[in-house]
Amino acid sequence: MAKVLCVLYDDPTTGHPSSYAREDLPLVPGYPGGQTLPSPRGLGFTPGHLLGSVSGALGLREFLESQGHTLVVTSDKDREGSEFDRELADTDIVISQPFWPAYLTAERIARAPRLKLAITAGIGSDHVDLDAAIEHDVTVAEVTYSNSISVAEHVVMMILSLVRNYLPSHQVVLDGGWNIADCVSRAYDVQGMHVGTVAAGRIGTAVLRRLKPFDVHLHYTDRHRLPREVEQELGLTFHESAADMVPHCDVVTINAPLHPETEGLFDDKLIGSMKRGAYLINTARAKIADRDAVVRALESGQLAGYAGDVWFPQPAPAEHPWRTMPHHGMTPHISGSTLSAQARYAAGTREILENWFADEPIREEYLIIDSGKLAGAGAHSYSTNK
Repeated sequence: MAKVLCVLYDDPTTGHPSSYAREDLPLVPGYPGGQTLPSPRGLGFTPGHLLGSVSGALGLREFLESQGHTLVVTSDKDREGSEFDRELADTDIVISQPFWPAYLTAERIARAPRLKLAITAGIGSDHVDLDAAIEHDVTVAEVTYSNSISVAEHVVMMILSLVRNYLPSHQVVLDGGWNIADCVSRAYDVQGMHVGTVAAGRIGTAVLRRLKPFDVHLHYTDRHRLPREVEQELGLTFHESAADMVPHCDVVTINAPLHPETEGLFDDKLIGSMKRGAYLINTARAKIADRDAVVRALESGQLAGYAGDVWFPQPAPAEHPWRTMPHHGMTPHISGSTLSAQARYAAGTREILENWFADEPIREEYLIIDSGKLAGAGAHSYSTNK
């Protein structure tokens, strides 16, 4: 029998919900491009309920414990002597979310001799040291596409929020004010702007599709060029690199995974090559953008706004400069953890576990590391140092 260590974010401050704003979720028959939804043999939860916090346990408790497995669920992961560290030594499977990542460093993996499977409930497995996973033959899997549309919607919302100066205008209402000039002095139309995405995978392409009706000029860069028919359908301009693309754009959105080639990509030099007064959106990973370079660019006016939901570390400390920098639209890491997305990535996590326990193959698109090398989505999107 296996020991499963599941790291999830804390329950709401008022306790786990007993009722919800909506009674059910809209029916989504499949993902764009024909990829099928997760297909576990059972669910063990009600779609639309809060599953990603500790009490929700991704709906896995009855499934695992009824088969004799041990499930430990905690949010305590970062402090010295955390429950995560105490439980890790004899753990077989670790489950974590990108929104509350359990950082599986090389040191932690070395202290977990029984660890054989690391699952990301969601997409984005950069919180796992992939080189160490390869060295120790740890399979890494994630629920590909489960929250891609959720993130894409969040990106579009953040673009509109920054360009239209929504958050400061809303604050005027909260403060009891009514100065129209204060609200509109930084507000523009998105129509006619040039918008580019760094990476045009599942999320980046979904962002482009959602932006097309706004009558903007769309740009992208990716190491895998999109099919010609997609470029023509969306009116896309391809650029060989981010450095080639960003000088043309009024808005840049980062939708790339974090790996050695993208870490620190948006530094002073690259941000300085953007149009003065451009907007930068980052719902990918915080370390793709240099923290202090972003602050400097906002303070100088090189960037008109920065928005995102990714931080390093997560959770971000109270003194993190992105909390107080000017003209930002930051949120906690929430873009991919809507109740709709939770239902999909909880189902996908269960599917991975069912296959693992039955010694059946995990579907290829869920794999990041398998048999000591990059595989599946990992081979397409990630790079390693080995």
